[in-house]
Amino acid sequence: MSLRRARCADEYVEWVCQATFEVADLRDCLEYELEDLTRFPVFLDPLEESIKAVYQSMQDGTYCFGREDLPFMELAGRYADEIPFHTLLRQINETHRRGLDVAGTDT
Repeated sequence: MSLRRARCADEYVEWVCQATFEVADLRDCLEYELEDLTRFPVFLDPLEESIKAVYQSMQDGTYCFGREDLPFMELAGRYADEIPFHTLLRQINETHRRGLDVAGTDT
C-alpha cells in the first residue's frame, strides 16, 4: 500500500508542523498520565529534536528533498506501537523521498 504524499508545499509544511505538535502533545500526555515516571521513553527526546530540525530547516530555507529517510524514521519504525502519529511521520518521509504529489495521482 502506497502512502499518500503531500500535494503542495503548504500541505507538506503543515504536516511537519502537525508532527511537532503531536510529539509535544505526546510528551504532555506522558507527563500527565505517568506521574511516577522517572524518565520519558528513550525515543521521545531524539524524535522531538529531529522533527523540530526538519521544521526549522523549512523555516530557514535550507530544507531539501532527498532519497534517504529522514533521521526520525529509524525511531518511528522501531517504536511505531508507542507513537500514535507514526503514520503521519511515514507520510512526511514518503513525501521527502518521492517529492510532492503535484499531479494528485497517489491514492
